[in-house]
Amino acid sequence: MQPNMIGAYGPWAAGLIGEAPAAFSFRNAQWTDVETWRTAARQRLAERLAQPDTGGIPQVTVHRQFIYDGLHIEELSWQLPYGPATRAVLLKPANATGKLPGMIGLHDHSGNKFFGFEKITRTSDDMHPMMVQHKDAYGGVAWANELAKRGYVVLVHDAFAFGSRRVLLADVPEVIRNGVRDPARDDHAGIRAYNRWASDHEEIMSKSLFSAGTTWPGVFLAEDQRALDVLCAREDVDTAHVGCCGLSGGGLRTVMLGGADPRIACAICVGMMNTWRDYLLNKAYTHTWMCYTPLLPNELDYPEILGLRVPLPTLVLNDIEDNLFTMPEMERADVILREVYAKAGASDCYRASFYPGPHKFDLAMQSEAFEWFDRWLKG
Repeated sequence: MQPNMIGAYGPWAAGLIGEAPAAFSFRNAQWTDVETWRTAARQRLAERLAQPDTGGIPQVTVHRQFIYDGLHIEELSWQLPYGPATRAVLLKPANATGKLPGMIGLHDHSGNKFFGFEKITRTSDDMHPMMVQHKDAYGGVAWANELAKRGYVVLVHDAFAFGSRRVLLADVPEVIRNGVRDPARDDHAGIRAYNRWASDHEEIMSKSLFSAGTTWPGVFLAEDQRALDVLCAREDVDTAHVGCCGLSGGGLRTVMLGGADPRIACAICVGMMNTWRDYLLNKAYTHTWMCYTPLLPNELDYPEILGLRVPLPTLVLNDIEDNLFTMPEMERADVILREVYAKAGASDCYRASFYPGPHKFDLAMQSEAFEWFDRWLKG
């Protein structure tokens, strides 16, 4: 027995999901027709995610419009039926006319819930110092801006529990605050203390969501779909050519949104492709509570959630020295997705690339991603 996170129970637990394709895997021989399988598998995914009601298309408030770095930028917000308003930024080339391809930019987790859309955008020369450092994982650039400059309308919103949607300490009982208070933006030590508290609070949030009959991935998906509604309702967006992309936690959200919503014509998952087996044996300790949906591993392996979009174009970018995953299981996830696309006769629409280095979405990876989007959303 190889050492694993749960010791002697590891082989038994891994055996529960086994090696064979799961019940709703397209690789399972019982499924021969793509549309019949997809309809059934997406229905089962929806049942397991138990998404909350987030209302219809949100009413958007435009707070500010301006030009920066050759881009037309809009600062937006909308109110869902629960929680604080969602803040977002929309970027597109200045003086652009007509309809452009759309993009949902999905920000990462990074153990930093104080910030949201600011992680992958830039709207002024006066960027928060912590966000300057954060962009090292992106080659020093705001990738959402760089993609918008290529001729896209890019919408980036704060995810559930991040940025404007974060849990405020003022709203929780003193007994679980641990002496931490809501920090100001210029209080770097306070922000770091808040992020440590928010990391510990994930266990409470996840338990509470389960107790409410929903799941964290279900909430993510529901809220990301409302953002997609906002993007697709715009007159300047070509709704037949919309994509999504994200690193890490944004990659997790890409898996869910790209797999569940047919409006995503092209999806790119960065630094977040793995298998349930790797989570349960090796790497659950490196990951957020936001990853897990009870019972789903019996029916779909993790990469097969993204595979629900077959034959729509899909790119997966991996980092070889990424300590969030093991290399054999990243490679196994690639095999699974290649088999799904091959069975659907769409092998040309799937690609996975492996880059040297740690967890990141650097300039070389962005170059491949942007070329993939251009090929499928502009070609």
